[in-house]
Amino acid sequence: MKIVIALGGNALQMDKNSKDSMAQLESCRKTAKAVVNLIEKGHQISLVHGNGPQVGQIVSSIETAHKTDEGNVLFPFDVCDAFSQGYIGYHLQNAILEELSNRNIDKNVETIITQVVVSENDPAFNNPTKPIGSFYTKEEAEILEKKNGYILKEDSGRGYRRVVPSPKPIDIVEKKSIKRIVDAGDIVIACGGGGIPVIKKDSKFEGISAVIDKDFAAEKLAEILEADVLMILTAVSNVCINYNKENEKKLEKVTVAEIDKYIEENQFAEGSMLPKIEACKKFVTSNKKSKAIIGFLDEAMEVLKGEKGTTIIY
Repeated sequence: MKIVIALGGNALQMDKNSKDSMAQLESCRKTAKAVVNLIEKGHQISLVHGNGPQVGQIVSSIETAHKTDEGNVLFPFDVCDAFSQGYIGYHLQNAILEELSNRNIDKNVETIITQVVVSENDPAFNNPTKPIGSFYTKEEAEILEKKNGYILKEDSGRGYRRVVPSPKPIDIVEKKSIKRIVDAGDIVIACGGGGIPVIKKDSKFEGISAVIDKDFAAEKLAEILEADVLMILTAVSNVCINYNKENEKKLEKVTVAEIDKYIEENQFAEGSMLPKIEACKKFVTSNKKSKAIIGFLDEAMEVLKGEKGTTIIY
């Protein structure tokens, strides 16, 4: 089967007690085992990963350097996205190559620095909500708003942070290159962090300050590749309704009609499970013979077989 996997933050989570960025590589090695288990069974795998903690660290480091010396450049957010795609892709790519080599599987792994097209008319631009980077005092926030045109909002009593919009993806610039890799039978890592958000301006693409949800980017990639399965691997074993209540219920196999009912009942949290559910719904609606799965990374094989996790069908 042709499968697009969206890797949640837990798949790349660095040890919070470690000051060594290479700790991420160890997390990627664990992820690689689950991915290569599927490859070993003959499945064609394409990967999309998140970048929330990593791009935040990159932005904070750049901002701290600029505070220390204004000669240090404040790189725009789309460039920081590209930085994160490069170094996360590098770690994942090497970890998967190592695991393939250990099992004598002859396949290439390629990371594509990916631009994802969004519409400048997306309503998300009217309401930026995604916090990124460092915390500032109210006075510092006001200066940044005037100097750089940033939008900053108070964040849970901890100070002010820059916020950016989260528009929906409408196309992938490098889709032909990605397709060539997949058609050759190799593994591609693409749309990292949701992709670098760009807007089409005549014959060129312009980067913008925004965050594309990685699950929606994975869905768009799955549509373009005509995948059989969209698999969102995360920190939970199942999607639940009545979450954290006495009548909590795990969902195992559900239809789009049932999902619509649960969405109307506000069963899924906006900042966590809802985007995953909506991405899955969009994918199986676009191809009624396909399926979307949400499950725990370490149980990827069982999730694909339907033995664990939550499967969504049309």
